[in-house]
Amino acid sequence: MFRDVFFKKSSKTQKVRCEICSNYCKIKPDECGICGQHKNVNGELFDLSYSVVSSLNVDPIEKKPLYHFLPGSLSYSVGGFGCNMSCLNCQNYIISQYYDKISYKDKIMPENIVENALSSGCKSISWTYNEPTIQFNFAKKTSLLAKRENLKIIYVSNGYMSRESLIETLNFVDAFNIDLKSISSNFYKKVCKADLNVVLENIKDIYNSGKHLELTNLLINDYNDSKEDISQLIDFILEELGSEVPLHFSRAFPYYKMPNMEPTKEETLINALSLAKEKGLEYVYLGNVPYDNNSYCPECGELLIKRNGYKTEDLGKIEENKCKKCGKELNFILQN
Repeated sequence: MFRDVFFKKSSKTQKVRCEICSNYCKIKPDECGICGQHKNVNGELFDLSYSVVSSLNVDPIEKKPLYHFLPGSLSYSVGGFGCNMSCLNCQNYIISQYYDKISYKDKIMPENIVENALSSGCKSISWTYNEPTIQFNFAKKTSLLAKRENLKIIYVSNGYMSRESLIETLNFVDAFNIDLKSISSNFYKKVCKADLNVVLENIKDIYNSGKHLELTNLLINDYNDSKEDISQLIDFILEELGSEVPLHFSRAFPYYKMPNMEPTKEETLINALSLAKEKGLEYVYLGNVPYDNNSYCPECGELLIKRNGYKTEDLGKIEENKCKKCGKELNFILQN
């Protein structure tokens, strides 16, 4: 069951208002909300996702993608089922949208996840693959146990959590990669069935909390890849966050309800990177394409961290989070 802060009952209609994400679903008796994981059982909100997982993997942390948080380390990655958005281009639609067609689902308890992470040599646990917000109870219990063992906690999220759950989530998550899908409200309405303003406000709150933040923008041909769209997204980061926030432009492929779209043009990604750097972003990377994703000092150009795919090498050029060569303040959290 959820804590009272995450649901409200109505004695007149017997509906339950779920407050775990910004859909704020009003759920009828014996039915689930949009994510398919929270059910109204006798007027109480029951969490169907607790301890149920779709994926358990040991990943390079760069795969999240996080390039500035414990670079070169391993992260124990946990995924579940369902999502609070319905993106037409979903890259993980089998577990996020078609979960009811999967007959076999693994179960694992929080203690076992922590044990697996430690025995695998991981420095962190990542809630990823599907939207972690809808697994709040499971993620929180596991994460609090993990932090006792000095494991860091990562959320790879669409940023559509409710205000109530974000406040609590900030108490146990150390780093976020938020998928900022577009800077267009129309894109969010048509493609994701969601409200852009919610995502932007949550991103600002995460940044202002002091938690480590990186952003990913999946570029889709003719949907969110115009120079104007990309420029406005960059401006949001510069004006509302900071130039030090890493931005990952990623290549989209035809999936789910966009089976006929062409993979994002590599030229589009390269142009987006060039524009972001020209406008003043300090760290910009490309995903799903072969490219130089090394980290350089934004002041003097010194090579700081070398990457070949997911193989990462810290060159020892960062000391007390400053470039040893020029003294520039940097945005990295390195392994101890």
